[in-house]
Amino acid sequence: MTPTLVRQHSSHAEATPHVDPRARARDWSEIQERMLVPLYEAVYERLDVGGHTRMLGLGCGSGLALLMAASRGAAVTGVDSRSPELLDLARRRLPSGTSEDPGADSTVSTRTRGEAPRIVQGAPGDAADPTAPAFTLVTAFEPSGCRAGDWEALGDLLARATPLAARGAAVVLAGWGPPERCATTSVLRVAAKLTDPTRGTGGWRPALRDDLEEVAQRAGLRPDGSGRVACPFGYADPGSAVRGLLSTGLFDAAVAATDREQVDKELTEALHPHQRPDGTVWMPNVFRYLIARVP
Repeated sequence: MTPTLVRQHSSHAEATPHVDPRARARDWSEIQERMLVPLYEAVYERLDVGGHTRMLGLGCGSGLALLMAASRGAAVTGVDSRSPELLDLARRRLPSGTSEDPGADSTVSTRTRGEAPRIVQGAPGDAADPTAPAFTLVTAFEPSGCRAGDWEALGDLLARATPLAARGAAVVLAGWGPPERCATTSVLRVAAKLTDPTRGTGGWRPALRDDLEEVAQRAGLRPDGSGRVACPFGYADPGSAVRGLLSTGLFDAAVAATDREQVDKELTEALHPHQRPDGTVWMPNVFRYLIARVP
């Protein structure tokens, strides 16, 4: 099965009761993260990512996108301020890289060819290396457009990251497609309903056609092309689907507002229309990406 899902862990994660961060990181890396592979592949192919590329991956999580770029010869740096458990997994995937934490000693290793991968705990500025050339590619692959406020967060992230990029460097943003093209929309709305039952949709906000362009322009970037990618979410069974979806962090507020048992129940019911006769769960989705340039 070749599938695809999103958003790693929200700011609610630490406040959500009974969350095992190691189990969540494992579910993300083993079940959910692979759902975005078609997006990564489409972007890398379009931009001809290879040995000439120096890539900064924002919100790198457990590092699959970094690994795929590195396998094409790119020099990669990943930065994330959220889950240490996910970054541990990223370091295992890129064992020859530099593991850095702003409050800890860094460990530097070398590779036989090219620049060593780096995994950085912290903000984009913590990934700066005055001895290295500027980045030629910046990626923000975590799709926005799922709930109110995430576009503002993306804009803030770009404001911190683009000073590290070279003039003319590509900056890639990703977002959910129109709700009618994303079968997972109905499932994600379970989180909004449980979090704020009086409003029904809670913080839900449908993605708009020019959202990515507006964020890029506010960050001082010049839009330079876009594309759409089919990213179906496929799971072996409903139980795997629930674990994968919960690992995104999008349901943390719902768990905190109700309880894990209620969220599991509602999710399982919402997934039922997407279950196939063989027991697998399949939800077609479309994601959109924008390529912008640093002026």
